[in-house]
Amino acid sequence: MTDPGDGEPVVGTPTDMAPEDQDSPECEAFRARVEGTNINPETLLATDYLNHFNEIVMMLEMVPDMPDLVEDCAAWQPKSYAAHFADSGFRDKDLAIEAYDHCPPRYRQPFDETITRMNGLALFTVGCMETALARGRTDAVAEQARSASRSLQRLMDVASAIIHGAHGTLDQAKIDAMLEE
Repeated sequence: MTDPGDGEPVVGTPTDMAPEDQDSPECEAFRARVEGTNINPETLLATDYLNHFNEIVMMLEMVPDMPDLVEDCAAWQPKSYAAHFADSGFRDKDLAIEAYDHCPPRYRQPFDETITRMNGLALFTVGCMETALARGRTDAVAEQARSASRSLQRLMDVASAIIHGAHGTLDQAKIDAMLEE
């Protein structure tokens, strides 16, 4: 963009960005560092983190045919972003951990909220399945697993969209409606 008065480039903040949405100099520096990696340069987040949730979704998808997998589902536990990458074989795992701390709040807040919902849903579902299984209600176990698998996949889609630069998050009413489908 150039100044219409003298033709010199205008350097500064885009006029459509609120001051609280401006990215820190550290964030900008990390954007340069993540170029050429599997870390999104806009959000400083990596989709590899969602692999942790793929594990529970895959197990839940198998539970209706193999109710004994509820025990394996119970072994799954939430893992922080940093812990996931620390334990992973992701090539740029140290950079992913470091970049996460500089993720702009407009992405970090909805991302963290979505992850919290996913963790809560997975743990709640496992508890419900364990109770139903103890009561011999394999039909209830199967339905809980199917429902949670679909809902977790939808929430993973939301998280993925945020990782790729979508703004915002679902409000509670939209989440409730999505989980009832």
